[in-house]
Amino acid sequence: MSELNERLGFATNDRVLIVSCDDFGLSHSSNEGVISALRDGAATCASIMVPAPWARHAARLVSETDDIGVHLTLNAEHECYRFGPLTHAPSLLSGDGGFPSAIDDLWEHADPTEVRRELRTQVTRAQAWGIDVTHLAPHLSAITLRPEFFDAYLDVAVEFQLPIRLPSTVTAAEAGFPYRSLAAEEGVLFPDFFNHDWRAGSRQRVIDTIAELPSGVTELHLQPAVDTPEVWALTDDAAGWIDDYQFLLGPELNDALATVDVHLIGYRELRAAMRA
Repeated sequence: MSELNERLGFATNDRVLIVSCDDFGLSHSSNEGVISALRDGAATCASIMVPAPWARHAARLVSETDDIGVHLTLNAEHECYRFGPLTHAPSLLSGDGGFPSAIDDLWEHADPTEVRRELRTQVTRAQAWGIDVTHLAPHLSAITLRPEFFDAYLDVAVEFQLPIRLPSTVTAAEAGFPYRSLAAEEGVLFPDFFNHDWRAGSRQRVIDTIAELPSGVTELHLQPAVDTPEVWALTDDAAGWIDDYQFLLGPELNDALATVDVHLIGYRELRAAMRA
């Protein structure tokens, strides 16, 4: 039984699905893949990596009807593709330039004050580019599972009145603090179900999840990119990203959705309910 369903105007036992695209702005290949998935495929929303090199291009592709959040970014995990913070934040820089590659490195060195300022600036920069920001979704879940960084994440969500992505596959005991309860107490909305597994290639994970879709709001995330030399040079995960793109625009995903009684939405609906 889902209280969020009722907030959104659905019956409590309805199955509601968000199909989101991550890494918008990371590369030209990602931008083309995400926009195609939104306009011609099954995606219902996406999130932009504001500090990434192709973010400004991504912002120019966005129309007023696109459901776009901010993919809050504090890591740059690709060895030969370095970029860093928008703000003056020495603790968010690694020794080889740009954001830390590893989450553990971020957690060990990042100053919470600098994290909060950087997150806030990423949202305001997206707004300055004309994006009507609908939600927040952390890159690699880096700021979700550590209390000192989660506080900054939650503060930004409250300030801008935006729903957030939170995993449902990590318990409060495993995280060491009740992160979902803390968000709910602040009036911040988030999907009932989200698997934070970010391994490249989503086809089987998505099909399996749809086949067993529970009542309530579920978010499924993919990382679509078109097949170009750029994406193959960028990452060893290129094959998975390209398959995500083909999956979002191909018949298999629509066929899977047709087998269940499901309502497709984006995060804009959650934002409207939260602000109401």
